[in-house]
Amino acid sequence: MLEYLIGLDKVVFRFFNTTIANPLFDFIMPIITNQNIWTIPILVIILFLLIKGGRRGRFTAIILIVSVGLADATSAQIFKPFFGRLRPSHELTEGIRILMGRGGKFGFVSSHAANIFAAAVVLNYFYPRYKAVFFTIAPLVAFSRVYVGVHYPADIIFGGLLGYSLAWAVLSAWVMIKMRELKRGADWVIY
Repeated sequence: MLEYLIGLDKVVFRFFNTTIANPLFDFIMPIITNQNIWTIPILVIILFLLIKGGRRGRFTAIILIVSVGLADATSAQIFKPFFGRLRPSHELTEGIRILMGRGGKFGFVSSHAANIFAAAVVLNYFYPRYKAVFFTIAPLVAFSRVYVGVHYPADIIFGGLLGYSLAWAVLSAWVMIKMRELKRGADWVIY
């Protein structure tokens, strides 16, 4: 059964990596997936939340940093070494398109997917009005990892689930702290 699922994962990978390949995606997907391009805008958003976002913004920034940090550490330091599944860019040497660097040796689970879904969950919790934006960007970033040839679909699916789950765990802890503080009459948790 596991071999069947791995084979299916490779078939789906090849579909997204080669069959639907086109010049527009070849240009856009490496930009979407390149974390170096997004570093400055992400830092600006976090600084904006901390400085201009009021109490809600500060809570958002702190919980965002904790959630994404936890997702990143869990995916990169625990899951990838534990499962040791090679990335397609390291395993499949013929017939695939690698549109950027090959990435580290192991790919299960995708840290990009874990991080972006963790961020989407936290941002949606505090700013639900922008849900469509957050949950459009997250799958787009995850999909870009398959399209550029550095992750299998299962890597991004389980990475997204990991980030989503960890963000909700952090938010649940925040809600418990907030409820406890409100019962004690503290107003520092109100935004």
